[in-house]
This record gives sequence, C-alpha cells and structure tokens, in this order.
Amino acid sequence: MSAETNTVAAWGDTLSGRPARPDRPRRFDDDALNDAYWARVDRIVAAAPPLSDDQRARIRAAFFQPTIKEVAA
Repeated sequence: MSAETNTVAAWGDTLSGRPARPDRPRRFDDDALNDAYWARVDRIVAAAPPLSDDQRARIRAAFFQPTIKEVAA
C-alpha cells in the first residue's frame, strides 16, 4: 500500500460517509466542498519548503510563552 492508500484506509473517505480527517474542523456543510478545501490545504503544505531551525525556534517561542504562574514560581 502506498502512503496515500494508508491514509485513506486509516481516516476513511467520503464514500463511506466518514470525514477524511476527524481532527480537522468542518469549513463547509457540503462534504465535497469541505474535502476539496482540505485537499488544497494539503497540496499547499506539501509544496512549501521545509522550515529552517531558526524559523522553527521563532514559531515555538511565539506559541509557547510561559504562563503567569510559571513566571511567578
């Protein structure tokens, strides 16, 4: 099986009535439109160049700031 086949088998498909990725929010009520949207997102992500270590560090710093309780301790 290819990686794509494994993904479909693991997450389901629109023919079975199950969402392709249950962890993704539904953007549209229409299943076909919703699937097309997320397929486009997947294509864009796959085409993007990998992040450098510096870029990953900046993203982590932006999202993983210490909470007030952690600073006070």
